[in-house]
Amino acid sequence: MMKKAIFFLVFSLIIIAACDDDDNSLSYDEQLAVDIEKIENYLLENNLSADSTGSGLHYIIEEEGTGDYPDLESFVKINYTGTLLNGEVFDEGTIDYYPLYSLIEGWQEGMQLFRKGGYGTLFIPSGIGYGSTAQSTIPANSVLIFEVELVGFVN
Repeated sequence: MMKKAIFFLVFSLIIIAACDDDDNSLSYDEQLAVDIEKIENYLLENNLSADSTGSGLHYIIEEEGTGDYPDLESFVKINYTGTLLNGEVFDEGTIDYYPLYSLIEGWQEGMQLFRKGGYGTLFIPSGIGYGSTAQSTIPANSVLIFEVELVGFVN
């Protein structure tokens, strides 16, 4: 009798855990819609106007820069500050001539909008940021805001 009770308890816990996982997960498109709504609310609350792309990336170009645009094969030098929507800074520094194709998708797309010396802000939906994987100071499914300056690049 005791073995049946333990089996039933373990089986029930497995079923409950499986149901909880399904209820809390969103599809990529559903998460993107949530992220875009968060970005647009942030822009509205802060009286900002941004352009957007089909991926959901929103961007403000304050200075386009001069010369050519980098491509995915370019090695880029970027000064940046990364924040969450609540204003918490999670990282800042300089990327020193690193291949653009090795950075998160939001940067791969966004940095190609700037020329050398250009700067602005990227609002990156979680799906082209770190997605559902939490980082040390970045919760899962976080919209990321990056103030960026394309110092230079080489092909």
